[in-house]
Amino acid sequence: MQYPNPHIEFCLENPDSIFKGLPIRDKEAVIRNHVTVQVRKGDFIYTEGEKSKGIICLASGKFKIFRIGVGGREQILKLIKPSELTGFRNIFQPLGWNNSSIAIEDSVVCILDRNTISGILKSNTDFSFRMIKLITDELNFTNERIISLTQKHVRGRLVETLLMLGEIYGFEPDGRTINALLSRDDIAHHSNMTTSNAIRTLSNLASGRKNRNKKEENYSSGFTGTGNDQ
Repeated sequence: MQYPNPHIEFCLENPDSIFKGLPIRDKEAVIRNHVTVQVRKGDFIYTEGEKSKGIICLASGKFKIFRIGVGGREQILKLIKPSELTGFRNIFQPLGWNNSSIAIEDSVVCILDRNTISGILKSNTDFSFRMIKLITDELNFTNERIISLTQKHVRGRLVETLLMLGEIYGFEPDGRTINALLSRDDIAHHSNMTTSNAIRTLSNLASGRKNRNKKEENYSSGFTGTGNDQ
């Protein structure tokens, strides 16, 4: 079938898409009733309280979902990667967004009309099951995040953020550099700590790694020397 742009094609046809197995007539309905939006780094994709037009599929780029809490403090709820959907509750409750999102690099999103998605859910049981599974996974992720942010110590929360970044966005060709340019503020807001605390903890982690590497080098040199003496 013909797609009007590669972005909606990616959202409907990528291997991880819940839309991939839909009949052509349903895909055509989604295509007719979607909007593709290009968002520059640092711009809002949507804001808390803004009326929702449907669910969002990230076609390319990266964005963060967050809420502003007590004292104007930001808490990052989730980091989104290409092919992911967000805004599930908008299918069932045509309310305003209960959080905000900002692009952390230039991105393209497809906004899928809620009435169209709702109609497909009512007529296609397989698609409904896949959507329920997706929402269940989202709830499980949220529950795990709550436990992590409220019960882990500072270093544990920060390490979890770094591991999560690697899992979500992958690594550069060197296999060590995370493929995401997050600010230190973002790392702190994702880990539920102040920026100064995040910087200090990152520095301590880096120092600890350097010390471990140095000890390993010294041990290796000493072991080699012993072998040569023999």
